[in-house]
Parts: sequence; C-alpha cells; structure tokens
Amino acid sequence: MSTTTTTTDLAAAAAAATPPPALTQSPYPAQTREASATIAGQPTCVNYVGFADRILITVTQLGRGPAQWFHVSLDNVSSTPAQPIYSSTALEDEDENDLEQSMLPVSHLTPTTLLGGGGTEREAQGQLYAVQIASAIRMRDADEARTVVIALGLQGSGRDELDRDSFFGILGLVGQVI
Repeated sequence: MSTTTTTTDLAAAAAAATPPPALTQSPYPAQTREASATIAGQPTCVNYVGFADRILITVTQLGRGPAQWFHVSLDNVSSTPAQPIYSSTALEDEDENDLEQSMLPVSHLTPTTLLGGGGTEREAQGQLYAVQIASAIRMRDADEARTVVIALGLQGSGRDELDRDSFFGILGLVGQVI
C-alpha cells in the first residue's frame, strides 16, 4: 500500500495541530471623520482614521498627497486634564493670552519624522503641527495611549506656509475631527 499526501491534507493537518490566534475585539471598519474648509485661500481637508492601535490624521491642501509623515507616541505621556480644544468659535471668543496658553503642547511629546523631511525649516514646521495635533488629541482624552501618525500635504514651503491664520485654521479643522 502506498500513501499519497496532498497539499490539502497537509493544510488540514497543520490547521488541526495549531489553535487559531486570539482575536482582539475592535470596531470595524475603523472610525473615520473628515472636515474641510478654505484656509488662506487654499482648499484644506483633514481626515481622521481611528484604528485599534493608532490614530491617523491627514492634512492636505489642493488635493495634494501627503509629503511629510510623523508619529507621536502618547503612551508615555503623563495624564493631563482634558481641556477645550481649538474651534473657530473658541478662537474668536478667547482673548489672545488665553488662546496662547491653551495652545501650549503637552510636555514630553516627541514627534518623529517618518518620511519626507524636506529641509530643516520644513521639518521643524511639520513637527510643530505634529506635536500640536497630538497634544490636542491627548487634551481631548487624557487616557488616550495610541500612537498618532500625522501626514501633511500642505501647499507652500518654509515660513510662507506657517502664518498665524493658517496655523490656527488648520488646528481648528483638526479639532473638528478628533
């Protein structure tokens, strides 16, 4: 008698020998939100995708794809009380000193460039956006520990891109989706 083993038989034997991996319960599909507005004459879109282990925020202008990617880990940040976050009405109602105090990032956040530095000034500007966005997320939920990935596709370069109105406008738009 000869015994012939087929691929199907081997796969069935392997499946019976090893238990299936433990499944993690998480909402599917991933939670998503989007907001868009015209900021400094540029159509701007912000997307939020909340995965079980990460939060992805994309900020794009003129339909441009992300050119810079950053990540900020929230799991090693000490707890901070939740505070109101940027919104267009909050920006108009607060006096300038209160606004500047509320814009201070949570201490100990360290943005890391993943892709697309583009020079010292542009990278510093991208990291500023990344730490402000991560701080806003952490201020909204003091227990948030997921890593935040930020993708930026902003029009312009260097200092031209970082004027006060654009900066607050983008952060206000992010505040609508987080």
